[in-house]
Amino acid sequence: MPEKKVYVLDTNILVHDPMALYSFGKSLVAIPIMVLEELDQFKSEHSDRGRNAREVVRRLDQLRDRGPLNKGVPLDSGGELFIVVPPAEELKDFIFAEEFGDKGILSAAVYLKKKGYDVRFISKDLNARVKADVLGIQAEDYLRDCVTPEEFYKGWVSEGIPSVELKKEEPAILKKLIDTRDLSVNQFVWLYSQHNEHNYRLFRYRGNGKFSGVHMPEFVWPLQPRNPEQLMAMDLLMDPDVHLVSLIGPAGTGKTFLSLLAGLHQVLISDSYKKMLVARPIIPLGPDIGYLPGDIHEKLHSWMQPIYDNMELISHEAVPSMRKGKYDLLKTLEGDSGKRPNKKFYGKKHEYALSPLDRMIKEDKISLEAITYMRGRSIPYQYIFIDEVQNLSPHEVKTIITRVGEGSKIVLSGDPYQIDSPYLDFSSNGLVVASNAFKGQKIAGSVYLDITERSELSSLAGELL
Repeated sequence: MPEKKVYVLDTNILVHDPMALYSFGKSLVAIPIMVLEELDQFKSEHSDRGRNAREVVRRLDQLRDRGPLNKGVPLDSGGELFIVVPPAEELKDFIFAEEFGDKGILSAAVYLKKKGYDVRFISKDLNARVKADVLGIQAEDYLRDCVTPEEFYKGWVSEGIPSVELKKEEPAILKKLIDTRDLSVNQFVWLYSQHNEHNYRLFRYRGNGKFSGVHMPEFVWPLQPRNPEQLMAMDLLMDPDVHLVSLIGPAGTGKTFLSLLAGLHQVLISDSYKKMLVARPIIPLGPDIGYLPGDIHEKLHSWMQPIYDNMELISHEAVPSMRKGKYDLLKTLEGDSGKRPNKKFYGKKHEYALSPLDRMIKEDKISLEAITYMRGRSIPYQYIFIDEVQNLSPHEVKTIITRVGEGSKIVLSGDPYQIDSPYLDFSSNGLVVASNAFKGQKIAGSVYLDITERSELSSLAGELL
Protein backbone atom coordinates (compact mmCIF):
# COMPACT_ATOMS: atom_id res chain seq x y z
CA MET A 1 0.00 0.00 0.00
CA PRO A 2 1.57 3.35 -1.03
CA GLU A 3 2.35 5.93 1.63
CA LYS A 4 -0.27 8.62 2.15
CA LYS A 5 1.12 12.07 1.32
CA VAL A 6 0.79 14.76 3.98
CA TYR A 7 1.81 18.41 3.84
CA VAL A 8 3.17 19.70 7.15
CA LEU A 9 2.87 23.50 7.30
CA ASP A 10 5.38 25.74 9.06
CA THR A 11 4.16 28.80 10.97
CA ASN A 12 5.57 31.23 8.42
CA ILE A 13 3.35 29.72 5.70
CA LEU A 14 0.20 30.58 7.61
CA VAL A 15 1.25 34.13 8.53
CA HIS A 16 2.33 34.61 4.89
CA ASP A 17 -1.04 33.40 3.53
CA PRO A 18 -3.92 32.51 5.89
CA MET A 19 -5.63 30.75 2.97
CA ALA A 20 -2.75 28.26 2.69
CA LEU A 21 -4.95 25.77 4.56
CA TYR A 22 -6.94 25.33 1.35
CA SER A 23 -4.05 25.49 -1.15
CA PHE A 24 -3.22 21.77 -1.33
CA GLY A 25 -6.31 20.48 -3.09
CA LYS A 26 -7.56 17.10 -1.91
CA SER A 27 -4.38 16.32 -0.01
CA LEU A 28 -3.89 15.80 3.69
CA VAL A 29 -2.69 18.91 5.57
CA ALA A 30 -1.07 18.71 9.01
CA ILE A 31 -0.41 21.57 11.42
CA PRO A 32 1.93 20.80 14.34
CA ILE A 33 0.63 21.87 17.76
CA MET A 34 3.80 23.99 18.07
CA VAL A 35 2.58 26.12 15.16
CA LEU A 36 -0.49 27.02 17.22
CA GLU A 37 1.83 28.05 20.06
CA GLU A 38 3.70 30.41 17.73
CA LEU A 39 0.48 31.81 16.26
CA ASP A 40 -0.65 32.52 19.81
CA GLN A 41 2.49 34.63 20.32
CA PHE A 42 1.83 36.62 17.12
CA LYS A 43 -1.93 37.18 17.37
CA SER A 44 -1.69 40.22 19.66
CA GLU A 45 0.58 42.12 17.25
CA HIS A 46 -0.85 45.18 15.45
CA SER A 47 0.79 44.10 12.21
CA ASP A 48 -0.05 42.04 9.14
CA ARG A 49 1.61 39.07 10.81
CA GLY A 50 -0.66 39.47 13.84
CA ARG A 51 -3.71 39.98 11.65
CA ASN A 52 -2.96 36.85 9.60
CA ALA A 53 -2.30 34.83 12.76
CA ARG A 54 -5.72 35.82 14.11
CA GLU A 55 -7.35 34.90 10.79
CA VAL A 56 -5.81 31.42 10.85
CA VAL A 57 -6.92 30.82 14.45
CA ARG A 58 -10.47 31.94 13.59
CA ARG A 59 -10.61 29.51 10.67
CA LEU A 60 -9.32 26.65 12.79
CA ASP A 61 -11.92 27.43 15.43
CA GLN A 62 -14.65 27.26 12.78
CA LEU A 63 -13.31 23.91 11.57
CA ARG A 64 -13.83 22.46 15.05
CA ASP A 65 -17.54 22.30 14.21
CA ARG A 66 -16.71 19.58 11.67
CA GLY A 67 -15.08 17.27 14.18
CA PRO A 68 -12.05 16.90 16.47
CA LEU A 69 -9.01 18.55 14.91
CA ASN A 70 -6.62 15.91 16.24
CA LYS A 71 -8.55 13.24 14.30
CA GLY A 72 -8.95 15.23 11.10
CA VAL A 73 -11.70 17.39 9.58
CA PRO A 74 -12.75 17.88 5.93
CA LEU A 75 -11.78 21.08 4.09
CA ASP A 76 -13.82 22.94 1.46
CA SER A 77 -10.97 22.30 -0.98
CA GLY A 78 -11.69 18.56 -0.77
CA GLY A 79 -8.74 17.76 1.43
CA GLU A 80 -8.45 17.00 5.13
CA LEU A 81 -6.74 18.86 7.95
CA PHE A 82 -5.56 17.69 11.34
CA ILE A 83 -3.44 18.97 14.22
CA VAL A 84 -0.47 16.72 15.00
CA VAL A 85 0.78 16.40 18.57
CA PRO A 86 4.02 14.38 18.69
CA PRO A 87 4.64 12.40 21.89
CA ALA A 88 7.05 13.93 24.42
CA GLU A 89 9.66 11.25 23.71
CA GLU A 90 9.89 12.45 20.12
CA LEU A 91 11.09 15.85 21.34
CA LYS A 92 13.79 14.30 23.51
CA ASP A 93 15.48 12.80 20.49
CA PHE A 94 16.14 16.23 18.97
CA ILE A 95 19.43 18.08 19.35
CA PHE A 96 17.92 21.52 18.68
CA ALA A 97 17.78 23.86 21.66
CA GLU A 98 14.26 25.29 21.33
CA GLU A 99 11.34 23.57 23.04
CA PHE A 100 9.08 24.77 20.27
CA GLY A 101 10.14 26.56 17.07
CA ASP A 102 11.95 24.41 14.50
CA LYS A 103 12.60 21.66 16.99
CA GLY A 104 8.94 21.03 17.77
CA ILE A 105 7.66 21.55 14.24
CA LEU A 106 10.27 19.27 12.67
CA SER A 107 9.69 16.67 15.37
CA ALA A 108 6.08 16.52 14.23
CA ALA A 109 7.21 15.94 10.65
CA VAL A 110 9.59 13.15 11.74
CA TYR A 111 6.85 11.61 13.89
CA LEU A 112 4.49 11.46 10.90
CA LYS A 113 7.19 9.90 8.75
CA LYS A 114 7.73 7.18 11.36
CA LYS A 115 4.01 6.47 11.23
CA GLY A 116 4.31 5.75 7.52
CA TYR A 117 3.28 9.01 5.89
CA ASP A 118 4.97 10.48 2.80
CA VAL A 119 5.81 13.82 4.44
CA ARG A 120 6.33 17.14 2.66
CA PHE A 121 7.52 19.92 4.96
CA ILE A 122 6.34 23.30 3.59
CA SER A 123 8.22 26.38 4.82
CA LYS A 124 9.36 29.82 3.69
CA ASP A 125 12.33 29.52 6.07
CA LEU A 126 15.44 28.43 4.17
CA ASN A 127 17.24 27.21 7.28
CA ALA A 128 14.23 25.18 8.40
CA ARG A 129 14.13 23.50 4.99
CA VAL A 130 17.83 22.65 5.30
CA LYS A 131 17.24 21.14 8.77
CA ALA A 132 14.37 19.08 7.41
CA ASP A 133 16.55 17.76 4.62
CA VAL A 134 19.22 16.72 7.16
CA LEU A 135 16.52 14.79 9.05
CA GLY A 136 15.44 12.99 5.90
CA ILE A 137 12.26 15.01 5.39
CA GLN A 138 11.44 16.31 1.90
CA ALA A 139 11.16 20.10 2.21
CA GLU A 140 9.55 22.51 -0.24
CA ASP A 141 8.85 26.22 -0.55
CA TYR A 142 5.28 27.46 -0.65
CA LEU A 143 4.83 28.12 -4.36
CA ARG A 144 1.25 29.36 -4.56
CA ASP A 145 1.18 32.75 -6.32
CA CYS A 146 4.86 32.40 -7.23
CA VAL A 147 6.34 33.78 -10.45
CA THR A 148 9.63 32.38 -11.69
CA PRO A 149 12.23 34.76 -13.17
CA GLU A 150 11.53 33.13 -16.54
CA GLU A 151 7.81 33.96 -16.30
CA PHE A 152 8.38 37.48 -15.01
CA TYR A 153 6.46 40.07 -17.04
CA LYS A 154 8.63 43.08 -17.94
CA GLY A 155 5.88 45.00 -19.73
CA TRP A 156 7.92 45.58 -22.88
CA VAL A 157 9.87 43.87 -25.65
CA SER A 158 12.67 45.31 -27.76
CA GLU A 159 13.69 44.72 -31.36
CA GLY A 160 16.46 46.08 -33.56
CA ILE A 161 15.39 47.11 -37.08
CA PRO A 162 16.86 49.08 -40.02
CA SER A 163 16.77 52.81 -39.34
CA VAL A 164 14.71 53.42 -42.47
CA GLU A 165 11.89 51.40 -40.88
CA LEU A 166 11.82 53.76 -37.90
CA LYS A 167 10.79 56.59 -40.20
CA LYS A 168 7.55 54.86 -41.18
CA GLU A 169 4.37 55.80 -39.36
CA GLU A 170 3.93 52.19 -38.29
CA PRO A 171 6.93 49.89 -38.91
CA ALA A 172 5.99 46.60 -40.55
CA ILE A 173 7.53 44.54 -37.77
CA LEU A 174 4.80 45.56 -35.31
CA LYS A 175 2.23 43.23 -36.86
CA LYS A 176 4.69 40.32 -36.79
CA LEU A 177 5.46 40.86 -33.13
CA ILE A 178 1.81 40.35 -32.16
CA ASP A 179 2.20 36.67 -33.03
CA THR A 180 5.91 36.02 -32.48
CA ARG A 181 6.09 37.76 -29.08
CA ASP A 182 2.48 37.11 -28.01
CA LEU A 183 1.92 40.75 -27.04
CA SER A 184 -0.47 41.66 -24.22
CA VAL A 185 -2.66 44.77 -23.99
CA ASN A 186 -0.62 47.75 -22.72
CA GLN A 187 2.66 46.00 -23.45
CA PHE A 188 5.27 48.25 -25.08
CA VAL A 189 7.40 47.63 -28.14
CA TRP A 190 10.81 49.32 -28.11
CA LEU A 191 12.14 49.56 -31.66
CA TYR A 192 15.71 50.78 -32.10
CA SER A 193 18.09 51.19 -35.02
CA GLN A 194 20.41 48.23 -35.55
CA HIS A 195 23.31 50.65 -35.93
CA ASN A 196 22.40 53.26 -33.32
CA GLU A 197 20.49 52.19 -30.21
CA HIS A 198 19.89 55.84 -29.28
CA ASN A 199 17.70 56.14 -32.37
CA TYR A 200 14.45 54.52 -31.25
CA ARG A 201 10.66 54.70 -31.18
CA LEU A 202 8.17 53.32 -28.69
CA PHE A 203 4.71 51.90 -29.29
CA ARG A 204 2.06 50.59 -26.90
CA TYR A 205 -0.09 47.64 -27.94
CA ARG A 206 -3.78 48.45 -27.52
CA GLY A 207 -5.22 45.07 -28.47
CA ASN A 208 -7.07 43.93 -31.59
CA GLY A 209 -3.94 44.47 -33.70
CA LYS A 210 -3.70 48.19 -32.91
CA PHE A 211 -0.77 50.24 -31.64
CA SER A 212 -0.33 53.80 -30.41
CA GLY A 213 2.87 55.79 -30.47
CA VAL A 214 4.48 56.85 -27.20
CA HIS A 215 5.52 60.50 -26.98
CA MET A 216 7.14 62.78 -24.42
CA PRO A 217 4.56 64.07 -21.91
CA GLU A 218 3.94 67.81 -21.62
CA PHE A 219 4.71 69.11 -18.15
CA VAL A 220 4.65 72.70 -16.98
CA TRP A 221 8.06 72.02 -15.44
CA PRO A 222 11.23 71.38 -17.46
CA LEU A 223 11.33 67.70 -16.57
CA GLN A 224 11.06 64.70 -18.84
CA PRO A 225 11.94 60.99 -18.92
CA ARG A 226 15.63 60.33 -19.50
CA ASN A 227 15.47 56.96 -21.26
CA PRO A 228 12.98 54.70 -23.10
CA GLU A 229 12.07 52.76 -19.96
CA GLN A 230 11.17 55.93 -18.08
CA LEU A 231 9.17 57.14 -21.07
CA MET A 232 7.15 53.92 -21.09
CA ALA A 233 6.54 54.26 -17.35
CA MET A 234 5.40 57.88 -17.71
CA ASP A 235 3.05 56.92 -20.54
CA LEU A 236 1.20 54.61 -18.14
CA LEU A 237 1.40 56.99 -15.19
CA MET A 238 -0.22 59.82 -17.14
CA ASP A 239 -2.92 57.69 -18.81
CA PRO A 240 -6.26 58.19 -16.97
CA ASP A 241 -7.59 54.92 -18.39
CA VAL A 242 -4.86 52.88 -16.67
CA HIS A 243 -5.87 52.51 -13.03
CA LEU A 244 -3.07 50.19 -11.86
CA VAL A 245 0.60 50.74 -12.72
CA SER A 246 3.46 48.51 -11.55
CA LEU A 247 7.00 49.93 -11.74
CA ILE A 248 9.64 47.30 -11.05
CA GLY A 249 13.40 47.67 -11.02
CA PRO A 250 16.58 48.25 -9.01
CA ALA A 251 17.46 51.39 -7.06
CA GLY A 252 18.24 54.53 -9.03
CA THR A 253 16.06 53.80 -12.06
CA GLY A 254 13.61 56.59 -11.21
CA LYS A 255 10.56 54.65 -10.04
CA THR A 256 9.78 56.89 -7.06
CA PHE A 257 10.76 60.11 -8.85
CA LEU A 258 8.53 59.39 -11.86
CA SER A 259 5.59 58.29 -9.71
CA LEU A 260 5.72 61.46 -7.60
CA LEU A 261 6.21 63.73 -10.60
CA ALA A 262 3.21 62.26 -12.41
CA GLY A 263 1.14 62.46 -9.24
CA LEU A 264 2.02 66.10 -8.58
CA HIS A 265 1.11 67.12 -12.10
CA GLN A 266 -2.24 65.31 -12.05
CA VAL A 267 -3.17 66.62 -8.60
CA LEU A 268 -1.89 70.22 -8.79
CA ILE A 269 -2.05 71.08 -12.49
CA SER A 270 -4.61 68.98 -14.35
CA ASP A 271 -6.86 68.34 -11.31
CA SER A 272 -7.32 64.72 -12.35
CA TYR A 273 -7.32 63.66 -8.70
CA LYS A 274 -8.20 65.55 -5.54
CA LYS A 275 -5.05 64.47 -3.65
CA MET A 276 -2.07 62.16 -3.67
CA LEU A 277 -1.68 59.44 -1.04
CA VAL A 278 1.83 58.04 -0.50
CA ALA A 279 2.42 54.93 1.62
CA ARG A 280 5.28 52.58 2.40
CA PRO A 281 5.34 49.28 4.33
CA ILE A 282 6.95 49.33 7.76
CA ILE A 283 9.65 46.74 7.08
CA PRO A 284 12.83 48.08 8.73
CA LEU A 285 16.47 47.19 8.21
CA GLY A 286 17.01 48.01 11.90
CA PRO A 287 14.58 48.84 14.74
CA ASP A 288 11.04 49.40 13.51
CA ILE A 289 8.88 52.53 13.60
CA GLY A 290 8.01 52.04 17.26
CA TYR A 291 11.58 52.83 18.25
CA LEU A 292 11.68 56.14 16.40
CA PRO A 293 11.15 59.27 18.53
CA GLY A 294 7.99 61.39 18.49
CA ASP A 295 4.31 60.86 17.67
CA ILE A 296 3.02 58.99 14.62
CA HIS A 297 3.50 61.99 12.31
CA GLU A 298 7.09 62.51 13.46
CA LYS A 299 7.79 58.80 13.15
CA LEU A 300 6.42 58.77 9.60
CA HIS A 301 8.54 61.79 8.69
CA SER A 302 11.65 59.73 9.39
CA TRP A 303 10.21 56.69 7.66
CA MET A 304 9.17 58.70 4.61
CA GLN A 305 12.54 60.39 4.17
CA PRO A 306 13.02 58.88 0.67
CA ILE A 307 9.78 60.62 -0.37
CA TYR A 308 11.02 63.95 1.02
CA ASP A 309 14.32 63.42 -0.83
CA ASN A 310 12.59 62.85 -4.16
CA MET A 311 10.24 65.80 -3.66
CA GLU A 312 13.23 68.02 -2.98
CA LEU A 313 14.90 66.71 -6.14
CA ILE A 314 11.78 67.44 -8.20
CA SER A 315 11.66 70.98 -6.81
CA HIS A 316 15.36 71.50 -7.46
CA GLU A 317 15.17 70.25 -11.05
CA ALA A 318 11.90 72.00 -11.83
CA VAL A 319 12.66 75.53 -10.74
CA PRO A 320 15.84 77.58 -11.03
CA SER A 321 14.85 79.72 -8.06
CA MET A 322 15.17 76.73 -5.73
CA ARG A 323 18.84 76.53 -6.53
CA LYS A 324 19.18 80.03 -5.12
CA GLY A 325 17.59 79.02 -1.83
CA LYS A 326 14.07 80.44 -2.40
CA TYR A 327 11.79 77.68 -1.12
CA ASP A 328 8.45 79.43 -0.70
CA LEU A 329 7.27 79.32 -4.31
CA LEU A 330 8.53 77.91 -7.56
CA LYS A 331 8.97 80.12 -10.58
CA THR A 332 7.82 79.19 -14.06
CA LEU A 333 9.58 77.25 -16.74
CA GLU A 334 11.20 80.38 -18.03
CA GLY A 335 14.71 80.91 -16.72
CA ASP A 336 17.49 78.34 -16.93
CA SER A 337 15.48 76.07 -19.23
CA GLY A 338 14.72 78.76 -21.78
CA LYS A 339 11.45 76.96 -22.54
CA ARG A 340 7.92 78.27 -22.44
CA PRO A 341 5.15 76.22 -20.90
CA ASN A 342 2.43 74.57 -22.89
CA LYS A 343 0.10 77.22 -24.33
CA LYS A 344 -2.91 76.09 -22.33
CA PHE A 345 -0.95 76.76 -19.13
CA TYR A 346 0.81 79.93 -20.25
CA GLY A 347 -0.33 83.00 -18.42
CA LYS A 348 -1.10 81.03 -15.24
CA LYS A 349 2.34 81.30 -13.72
CA HIS A 350 1.08 81.33 -10.16
CA GLU A 351 -0.45 77.87 -10.68
CA TYR A 352 2.98 76.36 -11.27
CA ALA A 353 3.89 77.03 -7.66
CA LEU A 354 4.99 74.04 -5.59
CA SER A 355 4.94 74.50 -1.85
CA PRO A 356 7.27 72.45 0.36
CA LEU A 357 5.99 68.95 1.03
CA ASP A 358 4.97 69.66 4.64
CA ARG A 359 2.85 72.60 3.49
CA MET A 360 1.12 70.49 0.80
CA ILE A 361 0.36 67.93 3.51
CA LYS A 362 -1.28 70.65 5.65
CA GLU A 363 -3.24 71.80 2.59
CA ASP A 364 -4.48 68.20 2.18
CA LYS A 365 -3.02 67.85 -1.31
CA ILE A 366 -0.68 65.06 -0.21
CA SER A 367 -0.94 62.57 2.63
CA LEU A 368 1.82 60.26 3.88
CA GLU A 369 0.60 57.07 5.54
CA ALA A 370 1.81 53.70 6.78
CA ILE A 371 0.38 50.70 4.95
CA THR A 372 -1.08 49.47 8.24
CA TYR A 373 -3.62 52.30 8.37
CA MET A 374 -5.02 51.68 4.87
CA ARG A 375 -6.83 48.49 5.81
CA GLY A 376 -10.62 48.74 5.80
CA ARG A 377 -10.73 52.03 3.91
CA SER A 378 -12.21 52.98 0.56
CA ILE A 379 -10.12 55.62 -1.22
CA PRO A 380 -11.91 57.46 -4.08
CA TYR A 381 -10.56 60.11 -6.49
CA GLN A 382 -6.96 59.90 -5.32
CA TYR A 383 -3.59 59.18 -6.88
CA ILE A 384 -2.25 56.40 -4.65
CA PHE A 385 1.47 55.64 -4.66
CA ILE A 386 2.73 52.60 -2.73
CA ASP A 387 6.52 52.35 -2.52
CA GLU A 388 8.70 49.34 -1.55
CA VAL A 389 5.91 46.92 -2.46
CA GLN A 390 8.42 44.05 -2.80
CA ASN A 391 8.22 43.77 1.00
CA LEU A 392 4.51 42.89 0.91
CA SER A 393 2.96 39.47 0.37
CA PRO A 394 0.47 38.85 -2.46
CA HIS A 395 -2.31 38.74 0.15
CA GLU A 396 -1.30 42.15 1.50
CA VAL A 397 -1.13 43.67 -2.00
CA LYS A 398 -4.57 42.27 -2.75
CA THR A 399 -5.87 43.94 0.40
CA ILE A 400 -4.38 47.29 -0.68
CA ILE A 401 -5.65 47.16 -4.27
CA THR A 402 -9.16 46.40 -3.06
CA ARG A 403 -9.06 49.70 -1.12
CA VAL A 404 -8.93 51.66 -4.39
CA GLY A 405 -12.21 53.53 -4.83
CA GLU A 406 -14.00 55.12 -7.76
CA GLY A 407 -11.90 57.52 -9.83
CA SER A 408 -8.59 56.55 -8.18
CA LYS A 409 -5.31 55.34 -9.64
CA ILE A 410 -2.78 53.18 -7.79
CA VAL A 411 0.94 52.90 -8.52
CA LEU A 412 2.95 50.00 -7.09
CA SER A 413 6.71 50.42 -7.05
CA GLY A 414 9.63 48.38 -5.76
CA ASP A 415 12.82 46.41 -6.28
CA PRO A 416 12.27 42.61 -6.10
CA TYR A 417 16.03 42.13 -5.76
CA GLN A 418 16.10 43.98 -2.41
CA ILE A 419 13.60 42.31 -0.10
CA ASP A 420 13.76 42.91 3.64
CA SER A 421 11.04 40.44 4.64
CA PRO A 422 12.55 37.07 5.67
CA TYR A 423 9.73 35.05 4.08
CA LEU A 424 9.51 36.68 0.65
CA ASP A 425 11.71 36.37 -2.41
CA PHE A 426 11.72 37.45 -6.06
CA SER A 427 9.11 34.86 -7.01
CA SER A 428 6.66 35.25 -4.13
CA ASN A 429 6.55 38.97 -3.29
CA GLY A 430 3.33 40.89 -3.89
CA LEU A 431 4.80 43.31 -6.45
CA VAL A 432 5.90 40.68 -8.96
CA VAL A 433 2.84 38.49 -8.38
CA ALA A 434 0.41 41.41 -8.86
CA SER A 435 2.21 42.62 -11.98
CA ASN A 436 1.90 39.18 -13.58
CA ALA A 437 -1.68 38.70 -12.41
CA PHE A 438 -2.87 41.90 -14.15
CA LYS A 439 -0.94 41.20 -17.36
CA GLY A 440 -3.11 41.94 -20.38
CA GLN A 441 -5.83 43.86 -18.50
CA LYS A 442 -6.89 47.10 -20.23
CA ILE A 443 -6.87 49.08 -16.98
CA ALA A 444 -3.42 47.87 -15.87
CA GLY A 445 0.16 48.15 -17.09
CA SER A 446 3.66 47.28 -15.93
CA VAL A 447 7.18 48.44 -16.78
CA TYR A 448 10.50 46.96 -15.70
CA LEU A 449 13.26 49.58 -15.44
CA ASP A 450 16.94 48.65 -15.23
CA ILE A 451 18.75 51.75 -16.52
CA THR A 452 20.20 53.63 -13.54
CA GLU A 453 19.85 57.42 -13.66
CA ARG A 454 20.76 58.28 -10.07
CA SER A 455 24.48 59.00 -10.45
CA GLU A 456 27.64 57.49 -11.90
CA LEU A 457 28.66 56.36 -8.41
CA SER A 458 25.29 54.69 -7.79
CA SER A 459 25.49 52.91 -11.13
CA LEU A 460 29.00 51.63 -10.41
CA ALA A 461 27.98 50.47 -6.94
CA GLY A 462 25.20 48.38 -8.48
CA GLU A 463 27.67 46.75 -10.84
CA LEU A 464 30.67 46.31 -8.53
CA LEU A 465 29.26 45.57 -5.08
